[in-house]
Amino acid sequence: MSAIPYCDDVLDSSVSLLQLADVAKNLGVAVTRVQQLLRDHQLLAVRRDGVLGVPEVFFDDDGQIVKSLPGLIAVMHDGGFSDEEMLRWMFRSDDSLPGTPAQALHGHLAREVVRRAQAMAF
Repeated sequence: MSAIPYCDDVLDSSVSLLQLADVAKNLGVAVTRVQQLLRDHQLLAVRRDGVLGVPEVFFDDDGQIVKSLPGLIAVMHDGGFSDEEMLRWMFRSDDSLPGTPAQALHGHLAREVVRRAQAMAF
């Protein structure tokens, strides 16, 4: 089995992270399934203070992965973006969105976020 992918913590310290065990509990799956989601590029993780964490904003109010996130990661990955570059973009404030692209994934602008990521890749 391959290593669990993660990237350097390029996020502001105010970005709340969930440890992999907490992600597993919220999703109702084993931690090994969360590790597989990371390997399959369905989620992104960072190492902060020696602990792997997934940004809390990647989950909806029910603790499930935000619907558009895996597609957004796939588009950016296919466009040649590294995990660090994806996270920097997703958490950069954007005046044309309510906050950041990561926050906009929770509302009606999710498709616009994915569209912008597609446009950046080409």
